[in-house]
Amino acid sequence: MDLDLHSLQDAGPLLLPDAAPGAADQERDDPRFQAMQQELLQLLERYTTGAEGMLATAIPNMEIYRITCPTGPKHAVQKPVFAVIAQGSKRIFVGDEIYEYDPMHYLVASVDLPVVGKVMVTSPDEPYLGLRLELDTQEIGELIGDENLPAAASLGEGAARGLYVNRLDVDLLDAVLRLLRLHETPRDVPIMAPMIRREILYRLLMNGQGALLRQTVLQDSQMNRVAKAIRLIKEGYDQALRIEDVAREVHMSVSSLHHHFKLVTAMSPLQYQKNLRLQEARKLILTADASVATAAHRVGYESSSQFSREYSRLFGAPPLRDKRRWQEEEAPVL
Repeated sequence: MDLDLHSLQDAGPLLLPDAAPGAADQERDDPRFQAMQQELLQLLERYTTGAEGMLATAIPNMEIYRITCPTGPKHAVQKPVFAVIAQGSKRIFVGDEIYEYDPMHYLVASVDLPVVGKVMVTSPDEPYLGLRLELDTQEIGELIGDENLPAAASLGEGAARGLYVNRLDVDLLDAVLRLLRLHETPRDVPIMAPMIRREILYRLLMNGQGALLRQTVLQDSQMNRVAKAIRLIKEGYDQALRIEDVAREVHMSVSSLHHHFKLVTAMSPLQYQKNLRLQEARKLILTADASVATAAHRVGYESSSQFSREYSRLFGAPPLRDKRRWQEEEAPVL
């Protein structure tokens, strides 16, 4: 669903991945990397010709995108994903932080995060082309339980946020291409796709901030506890939130849960629940033609006026005006 975010002027600094000096130039000048990037662009161009927005593929949990004329920023709850861009770029706003990625970088979200995303293209002749693969925490858990998995660097400062951008390399891009090519040979998907997915997960665990993915699924880690708290809040987003109950369920003190929850999501548990409620209500109003009062009540609000105030604050306009704008400027969800 589309919206024009009312204000991004107060967003914080643009966060870019750390890299060894010259790393970007080495990849950019590598003939193999260049050839792979070109193939990725050609495949996505061919698979999405004549389409706009998101398309499903023959590979489970993989989606591909083509966006020719992107509109304003869009709100979404970002699921755990691995995302790659072949053309164009994208900015993700998480709290006051901005993450940007392009054909030289990939993005990983390790938990469900309310975000604002904005796609950027140089011209309609060069549309945004990209793909995303949903991450399965069970698959990650099985892989980190393999005794042959090499140890990785410890989780460093700044790696606690549940989303990061890292530099794309030849090995990871090669695995992405092999998975995408299966779209042309569906009979190979049941056998080959799980093997290549496992390789991609391995590359993600071993690259950059891969320790973040490990911590998300490791039992009794702070990241794992926060991930469990997120699931509990999502399951009962329309119910009154008792932070004491959530903290007890995930074996944390209330103060520790608040602290680590904000490190991972850039918001407090209550803010997180409010964001979920408003986004779900917006879906009901825009796509299910629910009344403002019905949507507010269904997601847990007792006061329609409070709902409208908080809706306007998040989406930049009251519900009915937002709906008229959306109907006039409807565009695919990013």
